[in-house]
Amino acid sequence: MDNTLAKKFTFSSLLSFAIPNIIMMISLSMYIIIDGMFVSRLIGTTALSAVNMFYPAICFEMAIAIMIATGGSAIVARKMGEGKQKEAQNNLSLLIVVELLIGIFIAIFGNLFTSNIVSFLGASSTQAPLSITYAKIIFTFAPAFFLQTAFQTFFVTAGKPTLGLIVTILAGVTNIVLDYMFMAPLNMGVAGAAIATGIGYCIPAFVGIVFFLTAKNNSLHFVRPRFDSKVLLKSCTNGSSEMVTNLANAATTFLFNYTLLQFYGENGVASITIILYFQYIFTALYFGYSNGIAPILSYKFGNDDKMQLKSIFKNSILFLIISSIVANILIHITVTRALTIFTPANSDVYNIALHGFNIYSLAFIIMGLGIFSSSMFTAFSDGKTSAIISFSRTFIFIIGAVLILPTIFGEIGVWIAVPIAEILGFIVALFYLLTKKKISYI
Repeated sequence: MDNTLAKKFTFSSLLSFAIPNIIMMISLSMYIIIDGMFVSRLIGTTALSAVNMFYPAICFEMAIAIMIATGGSAIVARKMGEGKQKEAQNNLSLLIVVELLIGIFIAIFGNLFTSNIVSFLGASSTQAPLSITYAKIIFTFAPAFFLQTAFQTFFVTAGKPTLGLIVTILAGVTNIVLDYMFMAPLNMGVAGAAIATGIGYCIPAFVGIVFFLTAKNNSLHFVRPRFDSKVLLKSCTNGSSEMVTNLANAATTFLFNYTLLQFYGENGVASITIILYFQYIFTALYFGYSNGIAPILSYKFGNDDKMQLKSIFKNSILFLIISSIVANILIHITVTRALTIFTPANSDVYNIALHGFNIYSLAFIIMGLGIFSSSMFTAFSDGKTSAIISFSRTFIFIIGAVLILPTIFGEIGVWIAVPIAEILGFIVALFYLLTKKKISYI
């Protein structure tokens, strides 16, 4: 059977393995950004803010889906490294079924209580009708969303990151084309944006089902699943840091929306939406690399290959430093022009976003280490340490900063909250990297 995880990885081969996942994650971010561009330009910035009011609910869905996928992937890859192929295949099959069932439940629950959910998320009377329309459609596609999230992770675990990349690009291009068709010629408004996004979810979901059903020559494929509560529980606990990160994204977006609604009205919500689009590129870069090499770390850990683990760790730190510097330079060079994609230059939304970005973007320099550290401990099936790093960085520091700093410093407190939180998160991650005795890679 084909098993690409068993080979020796150098810096170049490690990067080569991770690049498809990096491109895939950045592509996913770009599709979200392009969605926002179409909504903002074809419908208006109020519609953009209305869509963002629902974003915490999408983060909640992602939190559950990614928790099971990443936590389960580490278990599956480790068992492959230990030579337990049958167990790995059964675990994969079980986890995909669980993802599908949860997606079906959320689709039903979400459509029954859409108005209550949108109201809870704080949509204004102007935003609410648009948010509800968008939410109902996105909830309907929840089963495909859960399968898409799972397969994007397990394509990498199966040693097929390029397949994941191709499928993601296909889904994204479909989404973009349909965005334009539904919102421009057909004039379907935010409903068109939601339908285009949902159809985009369906493509990776369908390809994943077909691949794992038919790829019998691959070391990882579907078998008749056998329920194993220990594997399911371990997947959830092991992936808890990724869940925490996405729940924190939901809470942070909710707090940003609420706070900026008080300071600037709907224009403030639109501006933070645009700034968060820039952040998606950086988090996609860091998550893409970290999740891309996670199956390698799990496999080498299961194989007890300490020399390779030490090499992978050092090369990863080198990559994070170089990529953060280069990406920050590029984004600061292009930011003024990039903002005009969403809103006219010198409009209220443009001026608020540019002012906020110049402060907020300091966080992009250091967030990579926290993301990588949390992902690495997840790959080692050390969900506790991973969760502590992620929980500290997100729930404690970011949410705490967003709640406290604006009351002290006013509107500038909103923009400095994330940079300060990332510095504190960096300190926590560094502490565990230096003091975790069972890990001798430094």
